[in-house]
Amino acid sequence: MATCRIGFIGAGGVAARHARMLGEFDDARLVSVTDLNAEQAGAFADEHGMRPVPGVDRLIDSGLDAVYVCVPPFAHGPAEEAVAAAGLALFVEKPIGLDADVAEHIAGVLGESGVITAVGHHWRYSPVVDCARQALAGQRVRLAMGAWLDKVPPVPWWARRTRSGGQVIEQAIHVLDLARLLVGEVVEVSAVADASPPDAPDADVDGATVVNLRFAGGAVGSLAATCLLAWKHRAGLEVYADGLAVTLTEDSVEIRDRSGPTVRGFDPDAAKRAADRAFVDAVLGRGDDVRSPYQDALQTHRLACAVTRSIELGGPVRLTEDRDARR
Repeated sequence: MATCRIGFIGAGGVAARHARMLGEFDDARLVSVTDLNAEQAGAFADEHGMRPVPGVDRLIDSGLDAVYVCVPPFAHGPAEEAVAAAGLALFVEKPIGLDADVAEHIAGVLGESGVITAVGHHWRYSPVVDCARQALAGQRVRLAMGAWLDKVPPVPWWARRTRSGGQVIEQAIHVLDLARLLVGEVVEVSAVADASPPDAPDADVDGATVVNLRFAGGAVGSLAATCLLAWKHRAGLEVYADGLAVTLTEDSVEIRDRSGPTVRGFDPDAAKRAADRAFVDAVLGRGDDVRSPYQDALQTHRLACAVTRSIELGGPVRLTEDRDARR
C-alpha cells in the first residue's frame, strides 16, 4: 500500500487535531514536526509517534510527501515558500495570512510550483453543506445572514491585531467562505466595528463587527461577529430564496419551506476528517476532491481582508478595485 509521509510545521491545537485524524489512516505516516517552541514540538512528536526536528529545512529533508502548515496568521509566508520550493504537497490552515499581500505572493509561488494545495476550510466537506446545496439548487438566493458570536480563544496571540488580523480574518472567515460557496462571489463590502477590544491581555482587536455584503448575482447579505462572550454562542449562515430558508451551523442544517421545517444533525468532526482524507488521496493520486485549494481560498481571504479595509477607510470597498489599488 502506498503511504503518504507527512510533516508538520507548527505543533499547536489545530495541528494536533489534524495529527489525530491522520493517525487513523492506514495510508498516512506522520514523520516529523518542527515548532519554534522545541518543548512543544517534542511533546507533539511523542504523542503522535513522530520525531521533532529543528527548523523547516530539516523537516523538508526528513523524507516527506506532504507538509501541514499550522501556524498563527502572522507566521505565514516563509514556510509555504520553502515547502513549495521543495515540491511537496501543502496543506495550510486558515487564515492564510494576516493580510492580502503575503497570501497573494504565496499564491503566485504555489502556482509556479504546481504542487498540490489545500486550505483548512473544512466546512466545505460537511454533509450540512451538501444538504444546503441540494435544497438551493435552481433557486435564486436573495439574502444571506452570517454570524460568529464567540469568546476569545485561549491562545496568547489571538487578541492582538498584528498577530491574528482580527476576528473576521481569523475566525468568521469560515462563514464568509460558506457565503461564497452557497451564494456566489461578493463584489462589495461595507463594514463598521466597535473598536473597544475584548477583556483579554493586551487586546486591541475589535470587539464587535457588522458587515454588509453585495453579491455578484444580486443577493445582499450581512455578517455579525463578536468575541465579547464567555462561550461560543452561535456560528453559521442563514440563506433565503423565494419560499425557502436554509440555516447552517457546523453540526446541523434546517431547511424550511411552505410545508414546514426539516432539521438534520451531523458530527462536525466528520467534515474535518473528510478534508484530511481528500488531501491524502490527492497526494497519493487516488482522488481529486480538494474543495478548497489555495487559489480558491485566496478569494475568501481577499474578502475577509476587504472587510478590515472597509473598517479602516470608513466606507464601502469594491473587491476588484481594492485588489487593483494594492498592486
